[in-house]
Amino acid sequence: MIASDSQLAGIIPQLRQFERVAVDTEADSLHCYYEKLCLIQLTYDSEDILVDPLASLDLQPLCTALAEREIVLQGMDFDLRLLRRSFDLPVSRVFDTVIAARMLGLREFSLAALVQQYFDVTLAKGSQKANWARRPLPHAMAAYAKNDTHFLLPLAAKMEEQMQALGRLGWFRQSCQRALEQTLVSRERDPDDTWRITGSGTLPPQTGAVLRAIWHWRDREAQQADRPSFHILQNSAMIEAAKQFVVGDTPDFRHLSDRRRRGFLEAARAALDLPESAWPQRSPRLSRTRTPGFDKKVEELRRRRDHHAKELALDPAFIAPRSALEGIAAEPSRSQTLLVQWQRDLLGL
Repeated sequence: MIASDSQLAGIIPQLRQFERVAVDTEADSLHCYYEKLCLIQLTYDSEDILVDPLASLDLQPLCTALAEREIVLQGMDFDLRLLRRSFDLPVSRVFDTVIAARMLGLREFSLAALVQQYFDVTLAKGSQKANWARRPLPHAMAAYAKNDTHFLLPLAAKMEEQMQALGRLGWFRQSCQRALEQTLVSRERDPDDTWRITGSGTLPPQTGAVLRAIWHWRDREAQQADRPSFHILQNSAMIEAAKQFVVGDTPDFRHLSDRRRRGFLEAARAALDLPESAWPQRSPRLSRTRTPGFDKKVEELRRRRDHHAKELALDPAFIAPRSALEGIAAEPSRSQTLLVQWQRDLLGL
């Protein structure tokens, strides 16, 4: 485990000798409110390295070195967003093994499935939901973490050779670049809609008002305790509680402390006292502008897509998801933003 500046300085010259570095990360979002980066896994050549971002070390030299290399990841979105948010890590070249697997027409593309298929190795399970902020890191967790990058470089080499043989390597590069660009797009939700959890869309307005109030109460409690929100109260329990309050019942949450129970009840009762004008309204359904011949255009695009998908043995949605087809049918100019060049070429756009 690299946990000091001197240890980190010792690996940087080695890392710089290689153009490709496999990278993965572990965070503790299941154990605290404020998600933080807990572990960085690196593999270059045959070296598997664990770096401890929770230790007092300057990670800027590592970020600089990684920015100059091609980064190999298994599903880039989460890891790159986390690294960029934590250290503003700039990345310009990526090799995503999930995109490669889909480009090769594979239907199972988890790391475990790919390692089994390409190397006939069964990866151990059991640490996906572990607390990665634990120190010292248990041996089993360290071994699990190293496996996340150990196979990525030889896997990338094999997949690259296959894509080259199929004439799809250029397509792959386009798709990786688009996915990299998408990691730069913010995913923040509208603050006024953060309380709209799964199952809330069909609630009557007053029930929604109560749910909104106890959601914000739960969020404050989770922040104060630095615990995940679901540790305070599950989403399903909040929805049922909101329904009970509106019909005049009081939910019995004995597992809450006296202080939390008081806050929970106060939030719900304050919401019940709101005038109807302050109740939230149901979110309007998004509707696409249906231009003349819209359905016919979508069907024609789908037919072309499915023809090529069958011919190339690719998942049709990988060529173009239904939402992209509808967006292009409604506004053809959007094809530039919804699809990359190889996808547009297949669809004749």
